[in-house]
Amino acid sequence: MVTSLAHLSLPQRPKDPPADPWNSRAVLNRIRPTIQNSVTDGGHQRIFFALGTPCRLVANGPLPAVTAFFDAALIWVAHFEAKYSRYLTTSWISQLNAGAGVSTLESDPETDRLLALCQEMHFLTRGIFDPTALPLIQVWDWKSGRIPSESEINEAQRRVGWRRVERKIGSVRLTETGMALDLGGMGKEYAVDQVSQLSAQFGLAGVLVDFGADIRVTGLPADGRPGWHIGLEDPQKPNSAWCGLAVHTAAVATSGDYLRHFKSEGRRFGHIIDVRTGRPVDTGCHCVHVLASTCTIAGMLSTAAFVLGPVQGLKLIETQQGAAGSFHLDKQRISSRRFHEHVAT
Repeated sequence: MVTSLAHLSLPQRPKDPPADPWNSRAVLNRIRPTIQNSVTDGGHQRIFFALGTPCRLVANGPLPAVTAFFDAALIWVAHFEAKYSRYLTTSWISQLNAGAGVSTLESDPETDRLLALCQEMHFLTRGIFDPTALPLIQVWDWKSGRIPSESEINEAQRRVGWRRVERKIGSVRLTETGMALDLGGMGKEYAVDQVSQLSAQFGLAGVLVDFGADIRVTGLPADGRPGWHIGLEDPQKPNSAWCGLAVHTAAVATSGDYLRHFKSEGRRFGHIIDVRTGRPVDTGCHCVHVLASTCTIAGMLSTAAFVLGPVQGLKLIETQQGAAGSFHLDKQRISSRRFHEHVAT
């Protein structure tokens, strides 16, 4: 029986809290100086830097409504980053990780829903998506190009295991010292979906949300085209597109190691880890593009397919209703059966 993620309903934007326990105002104040507003063919555009990546919003509608949406989106993103970034010591995630093996941390309904989504993604990828993979990620240092020893990999791998996370409604506990949770494998994609859903409150004719090349579009652009045009980056020629997708209401995510890797002794080591081996993925694949109904689904599929490789990865993508994907190998591209239906001509 094929399981599909299409039925998943993503959590709605929470009401603005009366307090600011995660210091989201500081994050918002850091984001605001990076804002650039302009007009494009698609509509009004706002570019800013958040979640560790360039972010872009394009909205088709009256300027007052567009501005209200842009401002609300910025507040939501600042709240999300402040609460769930592992790089901020005051975040909920950092507090959870600091108490690993020792204490239980309270969780609110928003966090409970987010972790329930992690559980669903872990199940559907048969453990390839694992939010507790941070110890393995940290033992591989791509900046220095240092290869960890076998014992270091084994020790880090011992601390990885989503099933060892104790979750109850209202509380979470990492059961072993050294465990750590990281939402980097799906956080941006989840944020894209949430901001896209948020735009529905402002009566806009069309919206594009792009956080670090994880994209979701709804409605129509301002230039009268029947849909949005999304360029797909060529891993062999970064910053240039090898093709474009023409879509109306859909999401696109890309996973790859062509930008973040190092070489040692003639071997290439990328930044995406296979938790089953504790080592960087080595399938001969440079990136995977996936189109799906939501960015969270597209991101989950692209990462899992990248780890699995083109044969098993294509099978996974094609089990998900409405999904399509393309793999970039050293000397060829392999696409799912329905991928070319979306390629712009």
